[in-house]
Amino acid sequence: MRSLNNQKTSSLFSIKSMAVMAILAAATVPLMWFEIPLWFAPPFYELDFSEVPVLIGAFALGPIAGIIIEFLKILLNLVTTGTQTVGTGELANFIIGCSFVVPASIIYYKNKTLKSAINGLVIGTMLMVVLGAFMNAFVLLPIYAYFFNMPMDALVKMGTTVNPAINNISTFIFYAVVPFNMIKGVLVSLITLLIYKRISGLIKSIG
Repeated sequence: MRSLNNQKTSSLFSIKSMAVMAILAAATVPLMWFEIPLWFAPPFYELDFSEVPVLIGAFALGPIAGIIIEFLKILLNLVTTGTQTVGTGELANFIIGCSFVVPASIIYYKNKTLKSAINGLVIGTMLMVVLGAFMNAFVLLPIYAYFFNMPMDALVKMGTTVNPAINNISTFIFYAVVPFNMIKGVLVSLITLLIYKRISGLIKSIG
């Protein structure tokens, strides 16, 4: 068992695997630039598909690779766009991203079938929705209010402007954050399922 774990670790940190992780992390950068606003959420919630390369890497190389690529994605975002929350928001986004990618890849990596991939993506999406709600309520939104020197009520009003059902933090989470992460999880999962086999073939051909 120990030799098998050592073999997996050495494979993960081989030149080929590190090159693949670097390429996939770099691919997240342009995807982060194309953000799509959603009609039910305030403008600082915009959908991007940067999680797709992270998921592909995690499916191909394992959950640890997914964590590494997610970390590199956040690091590249800090380098290219900077931070407005002294890195705290980025840390929260890293945790939320991992809550999606890691369980999905663990389930798929144990049994590489379409059914396992779908099950993993469903569970990953559910965990991201739950953790995303918690992190937004108790970390991201308070940090956003603090660094932009505004009361939490002002954030709620920004939500009310686009979605009249929002009138407090609880409804903000329920009617904006939860559906946002649900839609993100579903779309990222569908794109990953559609392109993974092609990309994994390219990954295997490297080196």
